[in-house]
Amino acid sequence: MKSIIRAALLVGLAAISGISDTSAQQPSQASIEALLPDFEKQVTEGMKAFSVPGLAIGIVHDDKLIYAKGFGVRELGKPDQVTPETIFQVGSTTKAFLATTLAQAVDAGRLGWNDPVIDHVPEFQLADPWVTRDFRVLDLAAQRSGLTAYVNDALTMLGYDKQTLIRSLRVAPQLGMFRSDFRYLNIPHIVGGEIVAKVNGAPSWTDSLQQSLLTPLGMGATTATAEAITAAPNHAQGHRLANKPIPVPFHPSFPYAMGPAGALNSNIPDMAKWLRLQLGRGQFEGKVLVSEDNLDVTWTPRVAMNERTSYAVGWVATATPRGRIIWHNGGTAGFGAHAGFLPDGKTGIVILTNLENGGMPDSLAMWFYDRVLGNPVVDNIALGAAALKTRREAARAEAAGFVPGPLSPLATGFAGSYASPILGDATIVLADGKLGLTLEKTEAQLLLEPNKDDPYLFQARLAPTGAFVAPAEMSGGEPFVRLRFETDAAGKITQMRWLSPELPHSFARAAQ
Repeated sequence: MKSIIRAALLVGLAAISGISDTSAQQPSQASIEALLPDFEKQVTEGMKAFSVPGLAIGIVHDDKLIYAKGFGVRELGKPDQVTPETIFQVGSTTKAFLATTLAQAVDAGRLGWNDPVIDHVPEFQLADPWVTRDFRVLDLAAQRSGLTAYVNDALTMLGYDKQTLIRSLRVAPQLGMFRSDFRYLNIPHIVGGEIVAKVNGAPSWTDSLQQSLLTPLGMGATTATAEAITAAPNHAQGHRLANKPIPVPFHPSFPYAMGPAGALNSNIPDMAKWLRLQLGRGQFEGKVLVSEDNLDVTWTPRVAMNERTSYAVGWVATATPRGRIIWHNGGTAGFGAHAGFLPDGKTGIVILTNLENGGMPDSLAMWFYDRVLGNPVVDNIALGAAALKTRREAARAEAAGFVPGPLSPLATGFAGSYASPILGDATIVLADGKLGLTLEKTEAQLLLEPNKDDPYLFQARLAPTGAFVAPAEMSGGEPFVRLRFETDAAGKITQMRWLSPELPHSFARAAQ
């Protein structure tokens, strides 16, 4: 499950060798069109190298969509072809939409970038009281909290609601320095969405987004629910990568429960309008939708990711030898995306794929940016595919570190009732020689697999029962957390502790 809740923000971009000429190359429509034959060869090679069933690409230049094309199929094994109008999940590229709605609220005087978050959402509480008090609206989408990366994201797959996700930040470890260390999170964006909805008097962030951006931009195909993408006649089916791409279902738990962190569905014509707004510095077809000053706040680097790349506010900013790139990618259980632009070159690109994000959208986009700008040539596809292979090998090695074994006779003492201040009650039952755990608040059932060498150590998988059939299928049945039963000096079980820093939860044993 861990792999599908990550946002696929791939920071290991190909290094660009330094050159002395740092003047930006101004692209033209003719120069971009001259690249297209080689670019389409890269698409073909990338689809093969990354096993991508289908994708759609759009290129914007000088306030026009100058290239829009689909490649491959909407679902592996079926004949329907991808077109530019095909709907995909766009994942964390949604974060820039949140950032722009925050900028609009600042424009309207309803919000300040430096407003303390707790002034708007008192339930927002972190483990460190000082950080809680000093956490500002700008920080919500700037990825510089210092909290554990991806913390508590998997709770959406276990059925927990928005309020529980927000409350879960209270137990998130502060592993990095506030405002100094890059840590990628999703839940603070949910808080940001609550603030936008509240100050605008809207029922939800998506309602506010519809009014302030989607409708004015004419993004009529863009939606934010599992039901909407399923109902769209021309939609891609998501795939996860095993030995080959495997279709995964749509489900409200992910990414839709993440709201402004990653819930949008869209296509090339709509996303092209989004990039035109950014390249127009807040103007679209003669209308100002957001001020240039506050839009620039969202593009401004806030925390370093590596020596050339920083996280801004809902965007990533990369410095290259001949120009800067503003971009973000997205990764869900079955889709990968990239949306980005050259703010000084009137050019942008959107890449939407129907495979969990292994790196192809970024690799292809970086190939495009480098050649448009005239940067040194890098084989981005080969580098990206090699990085994916390395990550998959590391994941297999990590999984192999847990060796399953028979259930210990000690396991009879593990059954009983437990309670977490965040996640509520949990019941563990021993039946047919197996341990199972039920989270009473959501009715999610977990299968506990014992470790060969440590009778107190287990790994948990989500059981495909009831409302959790689809989430279990989305995860491919992979374990999502390891947990340990802990004892006091007398050997009595006192708690069940989840061991992942991304799920930092403990359940106290109820009195026997």
